[in-house]
Amino acid sequence: MGRFVPLSIPNFEGNERKYVDDAIEQGWVSTGGAYINKLEKSLAQFLHTDNVAACQSGTAALHLAMVEAGIKPGDVVLVPPLTFIAAVNPVKYQFATPVFIDCDDSFCMDATKLQDFCQQECAFDGKQLTYKGNPVKAVVIVHVFGNMADMTALMSIAHKYNLKVIEDATEALGTKYMDGPLASKYAGTIGDFGCYSFNGNKIITTGGGGAVTANDTKVVDHIRYLSTQAKDDVHYYIHNEVGYNYRMTNLQAALGVAQLEELPEFIRRKQKNYKLYCQLFDGFELGHMIGFRSDIDSNMWFYSLEINRDKVKATMKEIITKLEEKGVQTRAIWGLINEQLPYIHEITYKLEKAPYYAERILNIPSSTQITEEEIHYVAENIKKVLEESIGVDIE
Repeated sequence: MGRFVPLSIPNFEGNERKYVDDAIEQGWVSTGGAYINKLEKSLAQFLHTDNVAACQSGTAALHLAMVEAGIKPGDVVLVPPLTFIAAVNPVKYQFATPVFIDCDDSFCMDATKLQDFCQQECAFDGKQLTYKGNPVKAVVIVHVFGNMADMTALMSIAHKYNLKVIEDATEALGTKYMDGPLASKYAGTIGDFGCYSFNGNKIITTGGGGAVTANDTKVVDHIRYLSTQAKDDVHYYIHNEVGYNYRMTNLQAALGVAQLEELPEFIRRKQKNYKLYCQLFDGFELGHMIGFRSDIDSNMWFYSLEINRDKVKATMKEIITKLEEKGVQTRAIWGLINEQLPYIHEITYKLEKAPYYAERILNIPSSTQITEEEIHYVAENIKKVLEESIGVDIE
Protein backbone atom coordinates (compact mmCIF):
# COMPACT_ATOMS: atom_id res chain seq x y z
CA MET A 1 0.00 0.00 0.00
CA GLY A 2 1.29 3.47 -0.92
CA ARG A 3 1.66 6.55 1.21
CA PHE A 4 -1.46 7.91 2.90
CA VAL A 5 -1.72 11.14 4.89
CA PRO A 6 -5.07 11.16 6.73
CA LEU A 7 -7.16 14.26 7.28
CA SER A 8 -7.58 14.18 11.05
CA ILE A 9 -7.12 11.12 13.24
CA PRO A 10 -6.96 10.59 17.02
CA ASN A 11 -3.65 10.58 18.86
CA PHE A 12 -3.17 8.18 21.79
CA GLU A 13 0.29 8.92 23.17
CA GLY A 14 -0.47 9.19 26.86
CA ASN A 15 -2.33 7.30 29.58
CA GLU A 16 -5.32 6.25 27.46
CA ARG A 17 -4.79 2.50 27.70
CA LYS A 18 -3.86 2.71 31.39
CA TYR A 19 -7.02 4.56 32.38
CA VAL A 20 -9.37 2.53 30.15
CA ASP A 21 -7.91 -0.72 31.51
CA ASP A 22 -8.41 0.64 35.03
CA ALA A 23 -12.08 1.41 34.33
CA ILE A 24 -12.59 -2.11 32.95
CA GLU A 25 -10.85 -3.72 35.92
CA GLN A 26 -13.04 -1.75 38.31
CA GLY A 27 -16.15 -2.88 36.40
CA TRP A 28 -17.38 0.69 35.89
CA VAL A 29 -17.91 0.86 32.13
CA SER A 30 -21.32 2.47 31.69
CA THR A 31 -22.94 5.76 32.75
CA GLY A 32 -21.44 5.81 36.23
CA GLY A 33 -17.92 5.83 37.57
CA ALA A 34 -15.12 7.99 38.88
CA TYR A 35 -13.66 8.89 35.49
CA ILE A 36 -16.83 10.75 34.46
CA ASN A 37 -16.60 12.97 37.52
CA LYS A 38 -12.86 13.41 37.05
CA LEU A 39 -13.27 14.46 33.42
CA GLU A 40 -15.96 16.96 34.34
CA LYS A 41 -13.83 18.50 37.07
CA SER A 42 -10.66 18.55 34.95
CA LEU A 43 -12.48 20.13 32.02
CA ALA A 44 -14.11 22.75 34.25
CA GLN A 45 -10.69 23.60 35.69
CA PHE A 46 -9.14 23.86 32.23
CA LEU A 47 -11.93 26.13 30.96
CA HIS A 48 -11.99 28.24 34.16
CA THR A 49 -15.69 27.54 34.55
CA ASP A 50 -17.59 26.25 37.57
CA ASN A 51 -19.41 23.20 36.26
CA VAL A 52 -19.39 20.85 33.26
CA ALA A 53 -21.69 17.95 32.39
CA ALA A 54 -20.21 15.15 30.25
CA CYS A 55 -22.55 13.60 27.70
CA GLN A 56 -22.70 11.22 24.76
CA SER A 57 -21.87 13.62 21.92
CA GLY A 58 -21.59 17.22 20.89
CA THR A 59 -25.06 16.87 19.39
CA ALA A 60 -26.41 15.69 22.74
CA ALA A 61 -24.77 18.70 24.39
CA LEU A 62 -26.44 21.04 21.93
CA HIS A 63 -29.82 19.36 22.35
CA LEU A 64 -29.61 19.57 26.14
CA ALA A 65 -28.71 23.25 25.86
CA MET A 66 -31.78 23.80 23.66
CA VAL A 67 -34.00 22.03 26.17
CA GLU A 68 -32.57 24.04 29.06
CA ALA A 69 -32.89 27.28 27.07
CA GLY A 70 -36.63 26.64 26.86
CA ILE A 71 -36.84 26.23 23.10
CA LYS A 72 -40.40 25.17 22.30
CA PRO A 73 -42.34 24.21 19.15
CA GLY A 74 -42.81 27.26 16.94
CA ASP A 75 -39.96 29.24 18.47
CA VAL A 76 -37.33 30.73 16.17
CA VAL A 77 -33.63 30.00 16.62
CA LEU A 78 -31.01 31.93 14.62
CA VAL A 79 -28.36 29.60 13.21
CA PRO A 80 -25.40 29.51 10.78
CA PRO A 81 -25.60 27.88 7.33
CA LEU A 82 -21.86 27.07 7.02
CA THR A 83 -21.17 24.42 9.65
CA PHE A 84 -21.80 20.75 10.34
CA ILE A 85 -25.53 19.99 10.29
CA ALA A 86 -25.42 18.74 13.90
CA ALA A 87 -25.32 22.37 15.06
CA VAL A 88 -28.79 22.94 13.61
CA ASN A 89 -30.57 19.57 13.89
CA PRO A 90 -31.35 20.02 17.63
CA VAL A 91 -33.51 23.00 16.65
CA LYS A 92 -35.69 20.52 14.77
CA TYR A 93 -35.61 18.09 17.70
CA GLN A 94 -37.47 20.80 19.64
CA PHE A 95 -39.86 21.41 16.70
CA ALA A 96 -38.57 24.96 16.49
CA THR A 97 -37.77 26.94 13.34
CA PRO A 98 -34.21 27.78 12.24
CA VAL A 99 -33.41 31.02 10.43
CA PHE A 100 -30.03 31.07 8.71
CA ILE A 101 -27.76 34.11 9.24
CA ASP A 102 -24.67 34.58 7.08
CA CYS A 103 -21.07 34.13 8.22
CA ASP A 104 -18.18 36.58 8.05
CA ASP A 105 -14.60 35.88 6.94
CA SER A 106 -13.92 33.84 10.08
CA PHE A 107 -16.65 31.40 8.89
CA CYS A 108 -18.52 32.33 12.11
CA MET A 109 -21.80 34.24 12.36
CA ASP A 110 -21.73 37.80 11.03
CA ALA A 111 -22.63 40.12 13.92
CA THR A 112 -23.65 42.96 11.59
CA LYS A 113 -26.12 40.77 9.73
CA LEU A 114 -27.47 39.37 12.98
CA GLN A 115 -28.12 42.90 14.19
CA ASP A 116 -29.72 43.86 10.86
CA PHE A 117 -32.02 40.84 10.94
CA CYS A 118 -33.17 41.56 14.49
CA GLN A 119 -33.69 45.25 13.81
CA GLN A 120 -35.13 45.20 10.30
CA GLU A 121 -36.97 41.88 10.03
CA CYS A 122 -38.25 41.41 13.58
CA ALA A 123 -40.39 43.24 16.14
CA PHE A 124 -39.21 43.92 19.70
CA ASP A 125 -41.45 45.07 22.54
CA GLY A 126 -38.65 45.58 25.01
CA LYS A 127 -38.85 42.02 26.28
CA GLN A 128 -39.55 39.58 23.46
CA LEU A 129 -38.15 39.58 19.93
CA THR A 130 -40.57 38.11 17.38
CA TYR A 131 -40.26 37.15 13.73
CA LYS A 132 -43.54 37.00 11.83
CA GLY A 133 -45.32 36.68 15.16
CA ASN A 134 -43.15 33.83 16.47
CA PRO A 135 -40.82 34.27 19.47
CA VAL A 136 -37.10 34.44 18.62
CA LYS A 137 -35.57 32.65 21.59
CA ALA A 138 -31.91 31.89 20.91
CA VAL A 139 -28.91 32.14 18.65
CA VAL A 140 -26.44 29.30 17.96
CA ILE A 141 -22.90 30.63 17.55
CA VAL A 142 -20.45 28.11 16.07
CA HIS A 143 -16.71 28.67 16.52
CA VAL A 144 -15.65 27.10 13.22
CA PHE A 145 -12.41 25.11 12.89
CA GLY A 146 -10.98 26.57 16.11
CA ASN A 147 -11.58 30.16 15.11
CA MET A 148 -13.80 32.32 17.30
CA ALA A 149 -16.80 34.42 16.47
CA ASP A 150 -16.93 38.11 17.37
CA MET A 151 -18.41 37.35 20.77
CA THR A 152 -18.20 40.92 22.07
CA ALA A 153 -20.53 42.16 19.33
CA LEU A 154 -22.70 39.04 19.30
CA MET A 155 -23.24 39.03 23.08
CA SER A 156 -24.20 42.72 22.96
CA ILE A 157 -26.87 41.98 20.37
CA ALA A 158 -28.13 38.97 22.32
CA HIS A 159 -28.43 41.00 25.52
CA LYS A 160 -30.24 43.79 23.68
CA TYR A 161 -32.91 41.39 22.37
CA ASN A 162 -33.01 38.91 25.29
CA LEU A 163 -31.71 36.01 23.23
CA LYS A 164 -30.14 32.94 24.78
CA VAL A 165 -26.66 32.31 23.37
CA ILE A 166 -25.69 28.69 22.72
CA GLU A 167 -22.01 28.48 21.85
CA ASP A 168 -21.08 25.52 19.69
CA ALA A 169 -17.42 25.17 20.68
CA THR A 170 -17.24 21.59 19.43
CA GLU A 171 -14.25 22.51 17.24
CA ALA A 172 -12.71 25.13 19.51
CA LEU A 173 -11.76 23.43 22.78
CA GLY A 174 -8.83 25.43 24.13
CA THR A 175 -9.36 28.52 21.95
CA LYS A 176 -9.50 31.72 24.00
CA TYR A 177 -9.49 35.48 23.66
CA MET A 178 -6.16 37.20 24.26
CA ASP A 179 -7.24 40.85 24.04
CA GLY A 180 -10.26 43.04 24.62
CA PRO A 181 -13.09 42.79 27.16
CA LEU A 182 -13.20 38.99 26.88
CA ALA A 183 -9.46 38.44 27.38
CA SER A 184 -8.68 34.98 28.86
CA LYS A 185 -12.23 33.72 28.23
CA TYR A 186 -12.41 30.34 26.49
CA ALA A 187 -14.71 29.41 23.62
CA GLY A 188 -17.88 27.98 25.15
CA THR A 189 -17.68 29.96 28.41
CA ILE A 190 -19.02 33.31 27.22
CA GLY A 191 -22.63 32.64 26.24
CA ASP A 192 -25.46 31.10 28.27
CA PHE A 193 -24.37 27.61 27.18
CA GLY A 194 -21.20 26.11 25.76
CA CYS A 195 -21.06 22.77 23.96
CA TYR A 196 -18.04 20.58 23.15
CA SER A 197 -17.45 17.47 21.05
CA PHE A 198 -14.97 14.64 21.57
CA ASN A 199 -15.63 12.85 18.30
CA GLY A 200 -12.75 10.87 16.81
CA ASN A 201 -11.59 13.73 14.58
CA LYS A 202 -11.60 16.45 17.27
CA ILE A 203 -8.52 17.81 19.04
CA ILE A 204 -9.17 15.37 21.89
CA THR A 205 -11.49 12.37 21.69
CA THR A 206 -13.48 10.00 23.84
CA GLY A 207 -14.49 8.00 20.76
CA GLY A 208 -17.89 9.60 20.80
CA GLY A 209 -18.74 12.04 23.53
CA GLY A 210 -19.27 15.66 24.40
CA ALA A 211 -19.78 18.10 27.22
CA VAL A 212 -21.86 21.13 28.09
CA THR A 213 -21.33 24.05 30.42
CA ALA A 214 -23.41 27.09 31.29
CA ASN A 215 -23.15 30.45 33.02
CA ASP A 216 -25.13 29.09 35.99
CA THR A 217 -23.83 26.04 37.85
CA LYS A 218 -27.39 25.02 38.82
CA VAL A 219 -28.31 24.90 35.14
CA VAL A 220 -25.44 22.49 34.49
CA ASP A 221 -26.61 20.33 37.38
CA HIS A 222 -30.07 20.20 35.82
CA ILE A 223 -28.60 19.32 32.41
CA ARG A 224 -26.68 16.46 34.04
CA TYR A 225 -29.94 15.32 35.65
CA LEU A 226 -31.74 15.37 32.29
CA SER A 227 -28.90 13.43 30.67
CA THR A 228 -29.45 10.49 33.06
CA GLN A 229 -33.16 10.01 32.29
CA ALA A 230 -34.15 12.55 34.95
CA LYS A 231 -33.86 10.15 37.86
CA ASP A 232 -35.32 11.58 41.06
CA ASP A 233 -35.01 8.33 42.98
CA VAL A 234 -32.55 5.80 41.56
CA HIS A 235 -33.79 3.00 43.81
CA TYR A 236 -37.51 3.30 43.15
CA TYR A 237 -37.29 4.69 39.61
CA ILE A 238 -39.09 7.96 40.14
CA HIS A 239 -38.90 10.44 37.25
CA ASN A 240 -40.51 13.88 37.44
CA GLU A 241 -39.36 15.17 34.05
CA VAL A 242 -38.76 13.76 30.59
CA GLY A 243 -35.11 12.79 30.49
CA TYR A 244 -32.60 11.59 27.93
CA ASN A 245 -30.05 8.80 27.68
CA TYR A 246 -27.27 11.30 27.04
CA ARG A 247 -24.78 10.64 29.84
CA MET A 248 -21.16 9.87 28.93
CA THR A 249 -19.89 6.40 29.82
CA ASN A 250 -17.04 5.79 32.23
CA LEU A 251 -14.99 4.11 29.49
CA GLN A 252 -15.31 7.18 27.30
CA ALA A 253 -14.42 9.41 30.22
CA ALA A 254 -11.32 7.36 31.04
CA LEU A 255 -10.13 7.99 27.50
CA GLY A 256 -11.03 11.66 27.84
CA VAL A 257 -9.12 12.17 31.10
CA ALA A 258 -5.94 10.94 29.39
CA GLN A 259 -6.61 13.05 26.29
CA LEU A 260 -7.19 16.19 28.35
CA GLU A 261 -3.77 15.73 29.92
CA GLU A 262 -2.29 16.01 26.42
CA LEU A 263 -4.43 18.91 25.17
CA PRO A 264 -1.85 21.70 25.69
CA GLU A 265 0.72 19.71 23.69
CA PHE A 266 -1.83 18.95 20.98
CA ILE A 267 -2.62 22.67 20.66
CA ARG A 268 1.10 23.51 20.46
CA ARG A 269 1.53 21.05 17.59
CA LYS A 270 -1.56 22.31 15.76
CA GLN A 271 -0.22 25.86 15.92
CA LYS A 272 3.27 24.83 14.81
CA ASN A 273 2.01 22.78 11.87
CA TYR A 274 -0.35 25.56 10.75
CA LYS A 275 2.58 28.00 10.59
CA LEU A 276 4.52 25.56 8.40
CA TYR A 277 1.59 25.23 6.01
CA CYS A 278 1.37 29.03 5.84
CA GLN A 279 5.05 29.23 4.90
CA LEU A 280 4.67 26.57 2.21
CA PHE A 281 1.66 28.23 0.58
CA ASP A 282 3.00 31.78 0.93
CA GLY A 283 2.90 33.45 -2.48
CA PHE A 284 1.05 30.56 -4.13
CA GLU A 285 -1.39 32.13 -6.59
CA LEU A 286 -3.90 29.29 -6.75
CA GLY A 287 -4.68 29.05 -3.04
CA HIS A 288 -3.92 30.58 0.33
CA MET A 289 -4.32 29.53 3.94
CA ILE A 290 -7.28 30.98 5.84
CA GLY A 291 -6.19 32.78 9.00
CA PHE A 292 -7.52 33.00 12.53
CA ARG A 293 -8.63 36.07 14.46
CA SER A 294 -5.70 38.18 15.63
CA ASP A 295 -7.15 38.71 19.12
CA ILE A 296 -7.41 35.01 19.99
CA ASP A 297 -5.13 32.15 20.90
CA SER A 298 -6.65 29.46 18.67
CA ASN A 299 -6.36 25.69 19.02
CA MET A 300 -6.06 25.76 15.19
CA TRP A 301 -7.93 22.48 15.05
CA PHE A 302 -8.56 22.41 11.31
CA TYR A 303 -6.72 24.02 8.40
CA SER A 304 -8.46 25.63 5.44
CA LEU A 305 -7.05 26.46 2.03
CA GLU A 306 -9.05 28.94 -0.05
CA ILE A 307 -8.83 28.00 -3.71
CA ASN A 308 -8.54 30.79 -6.27
CA ARG A 309 -11.68 30.21 -8.31
CA ASP A 310 -10.68 32.86 -10.86
CA LYS A 311 -8.03 30.42 -12.07
CA VAL A 312 -8.90 26.94 -10.77
CA LYS A 313 -11.93 25.57 -12.61
CA ALA A 314 -11.81 21.96 -11.42
CA THR A 315 -14.68 20.98 -9.13
CA MET A 316 -13.98 20.31 -5.49
CA LYS A 317 -14.83 16.66 -6.05
CA GLU A 318 -12.25 16.43 -8.84
CA ILE A 319 -9.60 18.07 -6.66
CA ILE A 320 -10.31 15.82 -3.68
CA THR A 321 -10.32 12.70 -5.87
CA LYS A 322 -6.97 13.55 -7.47
CA LEU A 323 -5.40 14.20 -4.08
CA GLU A 324 -6.79 10.92 -2.76
CA GLU A 325 -5.01 9.15 -5.61
CA LYS A 326 -1.77 10.73 -4.39
CA GLY A 327 -2.40 9.55 -0.83
CA VAL A 328 -3.53 12.92 0.54
CA GLN A 329 -6.92 12.94 2.26
CA THR A 330 -8.80 16.23 2.05
CA ARG A 331 -12.43 17.33 2.23
CA ALA A 332 -14.75 20.10 1.18
CA ILE A 333 -15.82 22.49 3.93
CA TRP A 334 -19.57 21.54 4.11
CA GLY A 335 -22.63 21.64 1.96
CA LEU A 336 -24.70 24.62 3.14
CA ILE A 337 -27.31 23.43 5.63
CA ASN A 338 -30.05 25.58 4.09
CA GLU A 339 -29.51 23.65 0.84
CA GLN A 340 -29.96 20.24 2.50
CA LEU A 341 -33.31 18.51 1.90
CA PRO A 342 -34.66 18.91 5.50
CA TYR A 343 -33.95 22.67 5.41
CA ILE A 344 -34.55 23.86 1.85
CA HIS A 345 -37.78 25.63 2.79
CA GLU A 346 -36.35 27.50 5.80
CA ILE A 347 -35.68 31.24 5.87
CA THR A 348 -32.21 32.55 5.00
CA TYR A 349 -30.95 36.09 5.53
CA LYS A 350 -28.46 37.78 3.22
CA LEU A 351 -26.32 34.72 2.52
CA GLU A 352 -23.25 35.95 0.65
CA LYS A 353 -20.05 34.82 2.40
CA ALA A 354 -21.35 31.33 3.21
CA PRO A 355 -21.96 30.26 -0.41
CA TYR A 356 -18.73 32.00 -1.46
CA TYR A 357 -16.62 29.94 0.94
CA ALA A 358 -18.59 26.74 0.38
CA GLU A 359 -17.28 26.71 -3.20
CA ARG A 360 -13.68 27.56 -2.33
CA ILE A 361 -12.53 25.94 0.94
CA LEU A 362 -10.48 22.76 0.93
CA ASN A 363 -9.66 21.27 4.34
CA ILE A 364 -6.22 19.67 4.47
CA PRO A 365 -4.48 17.15 6.78
CA SER A 366 -4.21 18.46 10.33
CA SER A 367 -3.60 15.51 12.67
CA THR A 368 -1.42 16.24 15.69
CA GLN A 369 0.98 13.44 14.72
CA ILE A 370 1.54 14.61 11.14
CA THR A 371 5.26 15.06 10.44
CA GLU A 372 6.97 18.03 8.80
CA GLU A 373 7.94 15.78 5.90
CA GLU A 374 4.28 14.81 5.45
CA ILE A 375 3.23 18.47 5.52
CA HIS A 376 5.73 19.21 2.75
CA TYR A 377 4.35 16.23 0.80
CA VAL A 378 0.76 17.46 1.24
CA ALA A 379 1.55 21.02 0.15
CA GLU A 380 3.58 19.84 -2.84
CA ASN A 381 0.79 17.60 -4.11
CA ILE A 382 -1.96 20.16 -3.54
CA LYS A 383 0.04 22.64 -5.59
CA LYS A 384 0.52 20.09 -8.36
CA VAL A 385 -3.15 19.16 -8.51
CA LEU A 386 -4.28 22.80 -8.59
CA GLU A 387 -1.69 23.68 -11.23
CA GLU A 388 -2.71 20.71 -13.36
CA SER A 389 -6.33 21.83 -13.15
CA ILE A 390 -5.51 24.99 -15.12
CA GLY A 391 -3.03 23.36 -17.46
CA VAL A 392 0.12 24.83 -15.89
CA ASP A 393 3.27 22.85 -16.65
CA ILE A 394 4.61 20.93 -13.64
CA GLU A 395 8.37 21.02 -13.17
